[in-house]
Amino acid sequence: MELIKLLQKEMDQEALTTRKMLSRVPADKFDWQPHPKSMTLKRLAAHVAELPGWVEMVIDTDELDFENNPYTPHEVTTTEELLAYFEDSLKKGREALARADIKNFTKEWVLRSGEQIYSTDTKYEVIRMSYSQIIHHRAQLGVYLRLLNIPIPGSYGPSADDVSF
Repeated sequence: MELIKLLQKEMDQEALTTRKMLSRVPADKFDWQPHPKSMTLKRLAAHVAELPGWVEMVIDTDELDFENNPYTPHEVTTTEELLAYFEDSLKKGREALARADIKNFTKEWVLRSGEQIYSTDTKYEVIRMSYSQIIHHRAQLGVYLRLLNIPIPGSYGPSADDVSF
């Protein structure tokens, strides 16, 4: 199976779990955070929802410079808006992969803030990193939900709360 098809398959597989997790995020707890240094539940969930869209950014650009593109979190006010944001990000990521030229996967992609370079990796490596970020932050989201006593869906098998297995 070619690399782009493998990436598409992985994106679709991770989307199933991500969608289940995001659907459990209650809007009435959006401002909750487990620690003052932690993101709020809303900020973390919106970040998880935006990550599939990073694939489009990586395919269409050669860098992200925070100095010239200050980060503004997407604002959501309901769980439905959160899920719609995720679906839009996922659609953009899928469409970008569908039109991607694998020859560009070895081109460098830079994350920076002005002259300060945070990382330089191939586009392929950054796409894989964005998938890893989805999994990483989704796991954080699972901890938040557990602390709020909200049942956790299974990811790669059943969870302690999943009685369907």
